[in-house]
Amino acid sequence: MKFLAISVPAILIILFESCGGIKESHPGNSITDKGALISRAERFTLQKNDNCTIVTIINPWQGANNVNQVYHLVRREYKFPEGLDSSEVIFVPLNKIICMSTTHIAMISALGEENTIWGVSGTGFIFSESLIKNVEKGLVEDVGYEANLNKELILKISPDLIMMYGIGSESAGYVGKIKELGVKVVFNADYLETDPLSKVEWIKLFGALYCKESLADSIYKSEVESYNKIKSYISQNISDRPKVLLGLPFKDTWYVSPGNSFISKLISDAGGNYLWQNTESSVSMPYGIENVYLSALAADYWLNIGSVNTKDEISMVDQRLEGLPCFKNGNLYNNNKRITAIGGNDYWESGNLYPHVILKDIASILHPELFIDNEFFYYKKIY
Repeated sequence: MKFLAISVPAILIILFESCGGIKESHPGNSITDKGALISRAERFTLQKNDNCTIVTIINPWQGANNVNQVYHLVRREYKFPEGLDSSEVIFVPLNKIICMSTTHIAMISALGEENTIWGVSGTGFIFSESLIKNVEKGLVEDVGYEANLNKELILKISPDLIMMYGIGSESAGYVGKIKELGVKVVFNADYLETDPLSKVEWIKLFGALYCKESLADSIYKSEVESYNKIKSYISQNISDRPKVLLGLPFKDTWYVSPGNSFISKLISDAGGNYLWQNTESSVSMPYGIENVYLSALAADYWLNIGSVNTKDEISMVDQRLEGLPCFKNGNLYNNNKRITAIGGNDYWESGNLYPHVILKDIASILHPELFIDNEFFYYKKIY
């Protein structure tokens, strides 16, 4: 993996010259621009020619600025492209992958490639029943987490690729150690996308990695259609927008999602009014409990309440929270209906790929008259 801080013209020069080593065997080398392949996602681009697909991951962690990571996906039957750093070339389709986040599992599974997952960071967070069975059979290993990665196990698995996610520039440290092992690493920045459908579009990256671009595009288009159909139905049939509170304090701090976050977008599309919808930040915003409490007095509903299952658990965090009107009225709903006995939550696994289901759940909470027969999928009422 190579870290680049270059202008758009410079990227285009690289794209037109980088696959030159395989032009002789596969002439034509025409490039499809980003607009034809990526329509919403802001954190990656795909550009395809006759010889390879060029992936550019843009600012892959919080706070990154002008950090572009460029990879060349080359079919296994093609010869190695001359003039390229071998660390930038990934041969596809993948046969073995290690996922450092369970959010990647649903997209791989949707493409019918779940059996290529040989390692996961935190197997206890997996929700997929079939993948859990593979863990129990010893077919999927837990490779550890960040600085505690099991390098010997990674070498034993010998993956084609490790799919990472970065939470800061410090990620480069342990990534460098993995690269020293000769393992290819790609950062996945889907969690930084601010629009639900932008997150879904990352399935196109997996489509390119597995040479299943048509299937990935079909899944994406279907999800866009489903989401927009529900969104349009909601907007045409609501007369009010209930105010929504999110989250739960940790110790003395309440980390508030900003108004430009994907969950804020979901609430708006579901016919709600997120209490902090007018804020903007690239990270969660830390507030004191007292400040949030004053704003939360206006909330009609309280969603995504940490990992709680009962009202008593909320009281145990801070007894003052019992004074909120939404608490007293029982308008409490959490996104942990689909959860394993050891904590794997499907909201964080398949929810990224199927936001139309989340949208319908939230709209059914805020406007139950619109979806009278809907049974919650990811959400449940807290008593």
